[in-house]
Amino acid sequence: MASPGSGFWPFGAEEGSAAAETPGTARAWCQVAQKFTGGIGNKLCALLYGDAEKPVETGAKAAAPGVAEPRPTCTCDKKPCGCQKADVNYAFLHSTDLLPTCNGEITTMSFLQDVVDILLQYVVKSFDRSTKVIDFHYPNELLQEYNWELADQPQTLEEILLNCRTTLKYAIKTGHPRYFNQLSTGLDMVGLAADWLTSAANTNMFTYEIAPVFVLLEYVTLRKMREMVGWPGGCGDGIFSPGGAISNMYAMLIARFKMFPEVKEKGMAAIPRLVAFTSEHSHFSVKKGAAALGIGTDSVILIRCDERGKMIPSDLERRIVEAKQKGFVPFLVSATAGTTVYGAFDPLIAIADICKKYKIWMHVDGAWGGGLLMSRKHKWKLNGVERANSVTWNPHKMMGVPLQCSALLVREEGLMQSCNQMHASYLFQQDKHYDLSYDTGDKALQCGRHVDVFKLWLMWRAKGTTGFEAQIDKCLELAEYLYNKIKNREGYEMVFDGKPQHTNVCFWYIPPSLRGVEDSEERTSRLMKVAPVIKARMMEYGTTMVSYQPLGDKVNFFRMVISNPAATHQDIDFLIDEIERLGQDL
Repeated sequence: MASPGSGFWPFGAEEGSAAAETPGTARAWCQVAQKFTGGIGNKLCALLYGDAEKPVETGAKAAAPGVAEPRPTCTCDKKPCGCQKADVNYAFLHSTDLLPTCNGEITTMSFLQDVVDILLQYVVKSFDRSTKVIDFHYPNELLQEYNWELADQPQTLEEILLNCRTTLKYAIKTGHPRYFNQLSTGLDMVGLAADWLTSAANTNMFTYEIAPVFVLLEYVTLRKMREMVGWPGGCGDGIFSPGGAISNMYAMLIARFKMFPEVKEKGMAAIPRLVAFTSEHSHFSVKKGAAALGIGTDSVILIRCDERGKMIPSDLERRIVEAKQKGFVPFLVSATAGTTVYGAFDPLIAIADICKKYKIWMHVDGAWGGGLLMSRKHKWKLNGVERANSVTWNPHKMMGVPLQCSALLVREEGLMQSCNQMHASYLFQQDKHYDLSYDTGDKALQCGRHVDVFKLWLMWRAKGTTGFEAQIDKCLELAEYLYNKIKNREGYEMVFDGKPQHTNVCFWYIPPSLRGVEDSEERTSRLMKVAPVIKARMMEYGTTMVSYQPLGDKVNFFRMVISNPAATHQDIDFLIDEIERLGQDL
């Protein structure tokens, strides 16, 4: 494979070169930024394009690289002061010169402003299509190029700022409009602001006394999410957890407790052999949860799917009957609303009927597809979810909330508390002067729990439900656009027939050398290598990223997913052209 070079850079020039952005383009961007952001726009122009692009009237001299611009010396006696900070030489300063050290306000303000400058530059460039999605280096190259080791002696603040720049230089721009690699993509500005605020507050979610507003926001937001699931008045319970895998494990834990509450004290030896059921296309976290809870991966029975990746209800019922005949106790069915690869939605109404018939806990893993509940056009795909006992929903996926943000919703109030509480008296004193129901920590597995709700709540306030709806509808429309572009296009073959239900579009790219070749073991072997090579080239050129995988008897194929509201039809067109450019010689 040809190594990436300037002659192959598809935007016409290497990122960062003089040709990558013309002065006219930069100047136009600056004019827009200054119009809408005033002084911040001036600062961003200086960061992105250098002092040459600053407005003429500033009269500022070009600063040497890495040297802060001179600032007026602080003359006020306010603490903290609100005026501009004096120039600070970080080469002789350390973290011990920052707050809470005495008189550390000026240094702290200056340092944090410089960190924000680095972040703003990264944020703005993340949306710039002329920049790379990734500056790829192999692990051994990165390890050798920089000293990442931890030392006994502290680095200077100048070196700390360099660490920040270096880290972001090699970070994947997951907010880039041409990043399609994962289910969680995009970079929401309100969500980012909320994340910064959350870090500044730096508190824990276990009691109302140390997180009063955040605890109330979690209560309000979870109730609203349960309303959208369809539970009357938003009744029930729930919690934000560290990702969909943990939310699914919570569901398994609570379902087991509901059937056999004695397991909490006496363990698995005191109860019969349990079995759970999920589709063969479900997320691996169902098996991982069974392993972690001592149920065992062999006790997770995989149910066959149809050609579109949906669980077959008749096979579910057959396997439940078989398990009962063997003396096993079925305790949980985990249906999927939006499978990871195909984006399939299991038939929830039929599954709910079976769960009701055999008195089995019904869980819906809607980590990927739960966001469609925000859309009047697409929420029918989750019909029947209101009959579930528990639901996983990851706003950090389809809704674009910054990682991490995952909720486990439970229909029966109080069950999660009974399952997990340990009555730690040094945290959950019973004689506090406020309503103890807002001390939510005892229903969680964790003690320390990050504030994940605020970014979702603030984004919801900023967008409204209709804003999320428009965002989600747009992503689904882009997926349909891609499907319509390639379904009959030469060199493409769909993995399954028909329009995708979610934004997952699964396809093979067939290079010219394989077109017209009859199916054979040799053709299959060669086709298996196509997607990995194209993906590797994408990463080395840095132009775009899209995932691939095998599934069952199907060899490696591309799985395109769209959850980034910054993506457009032009970005889909670019992806198609780029796949063809990078794969035509295979």
